Amino acid sequence: MTKILPFKAVRPTRDKVSLVASRSYESYTSIERDSQMEYNPYSFLHIVNPGYKYQKEISGEERYKLVRNRYLEFKEDEVFTQENNPCYYIYKIVNREQESFCGIIAIASTEDYENDIIKKHEDTIQYRENTFKQYLKMVGFNAEPVLLMYPDNIIITKIISKTIEHRAEYEFTTTNRDTHYLWKIDDERSIQEIKEAFASIQAIYIADGHHRSASSYLLAQDFKKNNPKRNGNEAYNFFMSYLIPESDLKIYEFNRLVKDLNGLSKEEFLIRLDEWFRIENRGIEVYKPSKPHHFSMYLDGEFYSLYLRKTTYQFTNALEELDTQVLYKTVLNPILAIKDVRSDTRIDYTHGKKDIVYVKSMVDSKKFKVGFGLFPASVSQMKKIADEGLTMPPKSTYIEPKLRSGVTIYEF
Repeated sequence: MTKILPFKAVRPTRDKVSLVASRSYESYTSIERDSQMEYNPYSFLHIVNPGYKYQKEISGEERYKLVRNRYLEFKEDEVFTQENNPCYYIYKIVNREQESFCGIIAIASTEDYENDIIKKHEDTIQYRENTFKQYLKMVGFNAEPVLLMYPDNIIITKIISKTIEHRAEYEFTTTNRDTHYLWKIDDERSIQEIKEAFASIQAIYIADGHHRSASSYLLAQDFKKNNPKRNGNEAYNFFMSYLIPESDLKIYEFNRLVKDLNGLSKEEFLIRLDEWFRIENRGIEVYKPSKPHHFSMYLDGEFYSLYLRKTTYQFTNALEELDTQVLYKTVLNPILAIKDVRSDTRIDYTHGKKDIVYVKSMVDSKKFKVGFGLFPASVSQMKKIADEGLTMPPKSTYIEPKLRSGVTIYEF
């Protein structure tokens, strides 16, 4: 039984939500961040980067305490208000390409995470888990939901469709021309129907936010040790999530860029590739793969199509079928000697929204020697890997939607 519950969100007032909402901190350049924080006193960046007030880089527990202080100041100044009763929230994004994403913001159970009802497909780094756990413990809130995907459900879809016929609680457009909408569901009948619909779903999958969910789980374990009277319903046993149907998820590939050919000449490199691939030189014609196990390669001013020789490469499990793993096992590791794709400085990544032409431009600039274009992974591949208890290599998927921070906040 999957436990997806309503909660009393802390959220900006209607007149200030467009000013408060921010992208994730890491997605801004330093110039963009400084501009936001200089000219917009309501930006959520003032909470997550409290050192800006003192023109000083602050880290560790000192920073976490200041984050908490800034958050409380926003509440004291009535930039944020809190619901009186638990609600579900429908969140919709329409991007500049007119792609639409619509799902429900709720809280998910760390017990479901522990019991593999909320399933994972990525490895997490212990240091990052523990760092973020300490951050959560000191600030006391989630401001950026974990993205979860669930099988399309008729009951949930009907409730969403009916709710969004009415005026949204929020409607604002960002500078990158994405329009965001939020409705709240507070009537008891709809809340109960949503709760029961999610409870009937056997498994839900993490699409984005593995470290955040892992850290929330570790935090709950810490709190449980110090609470002998616990009943399992304490606020720390849950983390804020954005749940969207699988059909709404958009997955882009991460393409690969490598700085050298590991001492091989172009001809030697192509001969080594021939063991694993049927190779076709496409000249200056831009080539982008159109199905799994086909790759594009840009080298020395020319595009190549690489078709995996399936008589040579064996698919033994769901991970071995994933194109990022195929490329690692056939090219990156044995030919280019890139053992650790997470830390090797010779490799870099660019997500598919920038397209294969960006890969070409980076190789033409001489910053990289060769670029590889991949076909995006599918929802079914992600689920199959999670079901088999396996994990994807780093930078296997770039997933949309990307939510703004500070639109809904869960206090625990």
